[in-house]
Amino acid sequence: MIESLQQFDVALFLKIHRGMGNPFFDWLLPLMRNRYFWAPLYLFIIIFCFIEYKKKGAYIIGMLLVTFAMGDLIASRLIKPFVTRLRPCNEPGLADEIIHRVGCGSGYSFPSAHATNHFAIAVFLIFVFYDKWKPILPIALFWAFIISFSQIYVGVHYPIDTMVGALLGTTIGLITSKIYRKIQPQL
Repeated sequence: MIESLQQFDVALFLKIHRGMGNPFFDWLLPLMRNRYFWAPLYLFIIIFCFIEYKKKGAYIIGMLLVTFAMGDLIASRLIKPFVTRLRPCNEPGLADEIIHRVGCGSGYSFPSAHATNHFAIAVFLIFVFYDKWKPILPIALFWAFIISFSQIYVGVHYPIDTMVGALLGTTIGLITSKIYRKIQPQL
């Protein structure tokens, strides 16, 4: 069962990583996973929260930081060292198949911390802002999805790494949004 799941994961990885390869994705998708590319968005969220929500905005930003920290801690510090799955770009059996679009990194692959963190943040933001701004739902989910998909395309994660990261992040975002909603009436 585990072996057939891994074979499916590798086959799907190769369909995305090699099969979908094209110059536009080669340009776009490495940007989508780059934290510096998204820095203006993060800065906008911080400034918007402080200007629009004042004290409550500080709590939103605080909970966003808690959300990110939980995602990173659980994915990178707890699960990855326990599972120790090699990244596809470091897997000796895939050496001839990998297109080096970005640096591989030395860390482990399962689960994707990018997927975990961005789905956690997206779900948290959806729960905070959905009542006032409905378009946040598809925008935030697409944002988290494109970052996660990019991880597969550039060759640093298998699809199951990002799927599990997305589920983990969604769970974390739900938990932190519930915590935020409990403290919100006191703000």
